[in-house]
Amino acid sequence: MSGDLWDSHAGWWQRQFTDGADPEYQEQILPLVDELTTGFEKILDIGCGEGQVTRALPSKPSRVVGVDPSWKQVSKALERSVGEAYIQASAASLPFRDGAFDGAVACLVFEHITEMREAIAEVARILKPGGRFVFLLNHPLLQTPGSGWVEDYTSETPSQYWRIGQYLVEQETIEEVELGVQISFVHRPLSVYLNTLAEHELLLKRMVEPAPPEGFLERNVAYRSARHIPRLLVLVCEKQ
Repeated sequence: MSGDLWDSHAGWWQRQFTDGADPEYQEQILPLVDELTTGFEKILDIGCGEGQVTRALPSKPSRVVGVDPSWKQVSKALERSVGEAYIQASAASLPFRDGAFDGAVACLVFEHITEMREAIAEVARILKPGGRFVFLLNHPLLQTPGSGWVEDYTSETPSQYWRIGQYLVEQETIEEVELGVQISFVHRPLSVYLNTLAEHELLLKRMVEPAPPEGFLERNVAYRSARHIPRLLVLVCEKQ
């Protein structure tokens, strides 16, 4: 997804997902990122948006940098900065030397990136050996094109289940997430991500599939019956 398109929807993103607006970020994503990046000295936040995740990174690193292709997002991040640096740049072409960081984070970003393989190659390049990549995705099994709730009234007792679309098909779709706001999503099977990470010597060390947080379930009644279905996937990788 281009920086221009993200520029046009920057205000929507900032309203919907920052400053405490989204309980999934507040109750689950930000605490996970803090836990998984503690102990690293130089951390890069890829696809940082207006800096919500970047600002939540542990306070002890000597250097925290966020990059995003959207200038509207980067300019807002600079306004809200509490000491981090921000740069306008594409994930597929990071403006840093080899081995410049020992930690990197990408939070719900790669499902919007068409140049995924180039971006992962860049992550591997800028990480020093032993560095950590914390990779958060909308769970690819459950966020397939055509997935969603189905109400089944064919039996005596009506039931509800989650339909899974064409999981093995790698494809890009445009979704209208709000009236007038269209966002590009690229679905890939989990194996595509894992194999691409392995090709670039980013070894999977840990995988987390957390249940949806309570704040999200309170706001989204339909999901309460699916509280044991993860919406989020976290891959923790180490650069070899």
